[in-house]
Amino acid sequence: MRDLDIAEVARHSGVPASALRHYEEKGLIVSVGRRGLRRLFDAGVLERLALIALGRSAGLSLDEIARMFAPNGPPKIDRQLLAAKADELDLRIRKLTSMRDGLRHAAACPAPSHLECPKFRRLLGIAATAGGRRRTGSARKRRPPHRRPARRP
Repeated sequence: MRDLDIAEVARHSGVPASALRHYEEKGLIVSVGRRGLRRLFDAGVLERLALIALGRSAGLSLDEIARMFAPNGPPKIDRQLLAAKADELDLRIRKLTSMRDGLRHAAACPAPSHLECPKFRRLLGIAATAGGRRRTGSARKRRPPHRRPARRP
């Protein structure tokens, strides 16, 4: 099969040309030359882009995906990383399922007030605990407020 220029790769893969250039900078894909100003890629790049899309949809970072690609040859899939990502997905699914069930209960709860419902109060406690962990886990350094220099008389 003939080489594909960047526009053809973008059209066949659904990946914008800007992302293709970014993937090339990160070493995920390699162009094989140029036709005028356009990069050329081997037709096998489409399979590699499908693997990248699969990894991204599973929650892998581009750096994690790049470590699985050998410069020449088949990908070296990190099975431990995939198992860890699957475990993360299981945890996220359990949390989302619990949240969905809680929302459905709150929508149909017969209690006069949601705050009178024991199940809703349990959900509030869980949400408060999860919210506290989230804030401390993603704490960022804060810059001191900007201060204007004192005015001179």
